[in-house]
Amino acid sequence: MKQTLPARPFTRSRSARIYTGALIAVMHLIPITVLITGTSRTDWLLFAAIYPFQAIGVGVCLHRFFAHNAFRTSRWFQFVLALFCASTFGDPIRFAGKHRLHHLHTDCKDDPHTPLHGWWSSWFGSHLDSKYSDEEICAQVPNLTKYPELMWLHRNSLAPGLALCFIALLIGGFSGMAIGVLLGASILVHQSSAVNYLCHKYGRRRFDTDDLSTNNFLVSLLVFGEGWHNNHHRYPVSARAGFCWWEIDMFYWVICLFEALGLIWDVKRPPEQLRQAKLLPTG
Repeated sequence: MKQTLPARPFTRSRSARIYTGALIAVMHLIPITVLITGTSRTDWLLFAAIYPFQAIGVGVCLHRFFAHNAFRTSRWFQFVLALFCASTFGDPIRFAGKHRLHHLHTDCKDDPHTPLHGWWSSWFGSHLDSKYSDEEICAQVPNLTKYPELMWLHRNSLAPGLALCFIALLIGGFSGMAIGVLLGASILVHQSSAVNYLCHKYGRRRFDTDDLSTNNFLVSLLVFGEGWHNNHHRYPVSARAGFCWWEIDMFYWVICLFEALGLIWDVKRPPEQLRQAKLLPTG
């Protein structure tokens, strides 16, 4: 087991980190307050309508498409997928660039969110400061920075999420905005962080990858298939993270639906020999 590693130095100013931390704190505190004071049926209907698209925006769009090019699509549907991401205040360019750096330096000093930098860095810290400059992040995704609409989202990543908050506010009032939009966005922060942290510390391994990635059944259930993380690190370009029939991967089902509808094509899947691989012995 590798020892705890020192993290890279900060690249953002202290005030910028405080600002981002305050936004994340407010995003959590508003729905928590509404949950305590009471919610309405409309609040939960908004949550049920919006959260699935937010979750797809993170797992299918940000991760499997923008970061790993697991399938191809048209330019117009690419922007639709980017808007799914933006519903959680996500930025396809920033996420994809940071995630590609994670795969380049997995569980080493330059990994933006390895558990070897400590729980805080892995769970929240990389959201405040990835320890990479914007130029370094953008350099990882030249296939994305060539699109003006994606660069606009990169510069204005809060705008679509705030617009969605305004729509929810008109429909359900303050509590509708809190539960319908902010609760889902807050949950997804923890779902993503659970993969970053727990799936590099706890679970089983099928492949002897040069990192600490594991397959974690519980995380996979909670994060719709993203917890088959050792599989993912063995074959990152795959649209399917659950290689075996019993490895439930709901995000892959969404990808199959998009493919059946003709919205995406050239879906990359794991080779049969990887799907037949056995788990490594424990201990």
